[in-house]
Amino acid sequence: MRPQAHDVMQLNANRRDPPFSDDVSSPLTPIDADEACLRAFQDELDYIHRTLLRLGALRADVEDLMQDLFIALRGSWHRCDKSRPLRPYLFGIAFRIVAAHRRKRNREVPLGLVDVPDTQVDVDAGLRSKQARRLIRAALDGVPLPRRAVLIMHELDDVPVAEIALQLKIPLFTVYGRLRTARRELAAAVRRAVR
Repeated sequence: MRPQAHDVMQLNANRRDPPFSDDVSSPLTPIDADEACLRAFQDELDYIHRTLLRLGALRADVEDLMQDLFIALRGSWHRCDKSRPLRPYLFGIAFRIVAAHRRKRNREVPLGLVDVPDTQVDVDAGLRSKQARRLIRAALDGVPLPRRAVLIMHELDDVPVAEIALQLKIPLFTVYGRLRTARRELAAAVRRAVR
């Protein structure tokens, strides 16, 4: 037989967690407060672990988050209402810790993905780039103008072949032929210049 909702609420209202069953009216020394906090934390370790996982913490981060939770609990132990159940209080702390951890993890950028630009000028790379441009220009000058136009439009400007045919008012088959021939001529001119 399942308990009714009002019975469960009544049981929870009457429930007192073991660490809080001590006499609240007697003042605790700092050492006694530390021991009571540690005892309460240790009594609820399984609950804390489950709660952190349920809130979406990664298994690899749970131990660190449990330590953070203990530090937060210890820091707020004097403000904690000892006459009320501890689990809702622990849940609130766990919720805030997991949310803060998630925000921090989303802000972080993995170091492997950061590309720091080199402040020194790579003189050799600049020289090679200039030489390559000069070589390509000289090789392109060796390709006749009708084929060179098709090659530049398609390869450098990324104009589709059908668009080239419309702009130059030539058949599609002619564009493909000029493109194929221009590529061969360019490759041959580059090979001659490199030798």
